[in-house]
Amino acid sequence: MAGIYIHIPFCKQACHYCDFHFSTSLKKKDDMMEALISEIEIRKNEFKDEEVGTIYFGGGTPSILSSEEIKILIDAVYENYYVIQNPEITLEANPDDLSKEKIIELSNSFVNRLSIGIQSFFEKDLKLMNRAHNVEEAKECLSIATRYFENISIDLIYGIPNTTSDEWIENIQTALSFGVPHISSYALTVEPKTALQSFIEKGIIDDVNDELAQEQFLILVDELDKAGFVHYELSNFGKENFFSKNNSAYWQGKKYLGIGPSAHSFNGKERSWNVANNAIYIKKIKEKELPSEIEELSITDRYNEYVMTGLRTVWGVDFKRIELEFGMNFLKYLKMQSEKFIIQDLLYIENNTLRTTKKGKFLTDGIASDLFKLNLS
Repeated sequence: MAGIYIHIPFCKQACHYCDFHFSTSLKKKDDMMEALISEIEIRKNEFKDEEVGTIYFGGGTPSILSSEEIKILIDAVYENYYVIQNPEITLEANPDDLSKEKIIELSNSFVNRLSIGIQSFFEKDLKLMNRAHNVEEAKECLSIATRYFENISIDLIYGIPNTTSDEWIENIQTALSFGVPHISSYALTVEPKTALQSFIEKGIIDDVNDELAQEQFLILVDELDKAGFVHYELSNFGKENFFSKNNSAYWQGKKYLGIGPSAHSFNGKERSWNVANNAIYIKKIKEKELPSEIEELSITDRYNEYVMTGLRTVWGVDFKRIELEFGMNFLKYLKMQSEKFIIQDLLYIENNTLRTTKKGKFLTDGIASDLFKLNLS
């Protein structure tokens, strides 16, 4: 089962922490729509033998599109690919775009899952991050959306400067009060060349505190565990039957096609990515040329990627899969590199599968990098 990701590279305004590809100018929106439809058509042969199980609108801010524009893009996928019955179709959305009318329109469309960028239920946090919505809009949109959609995920950010752990608990409890079945939560990170980095360097905003972020991560894990959520990926928590099928496919190494500027694709052996420039993307697509670069993944690249994604998930790293796909030398290396983390109670082995302990979860990315292989030997 494969997935299609469609990148909508527009936002009303720039969040201070964001380094994704987007534009706050909508002048090229109509041209972009035409280019997205054309790329969907041009690349259909890449998936001629695949069943599409998920369609995901990411960005940017996909909810900046009208319901009709979203429908046009979904129709283009259906016209050019074999889509299974009842696919998961997710739309990332911001609360300020989700009026009652828009929510009802979306509920009557093929979209059956909303991923809503709440980030925080405190005004001071939203202002620090330069979000386009306020707390009242966040709560109003959730109260309406939960009446029309069963499958809703919300995003929350922890480790925000000057946000206490008591406030973080309040954020979690407010989110849970709406009965959403899925929460994605990320530590605030300072990405290069963002406004957040500039403000921290100038002393306008306090720097992020890694110890506070770790404390709030552990609070998140405990609170959502008590509420019946499964911590199925490092940053994702879902009730049973509400895990993100789109993201789970990424983490399990399934194929996906990325449509739009800056979008990435993966076919099992190669990774490709489109140019992160709207004007160049539109021009190249009009010329029926894919504006992308391709990287062939070596066996070492694929091993490293599986270790990274496996450790981040509840499924862990399967020793049998390592041996079958990569060979005994890779398995021996993995077991040898894992020993010190097992002794430190950061990793454990169960049913021939390597997983992170509760203590090790927050350190997953660093642990994984120590398990990577640097060459083909």
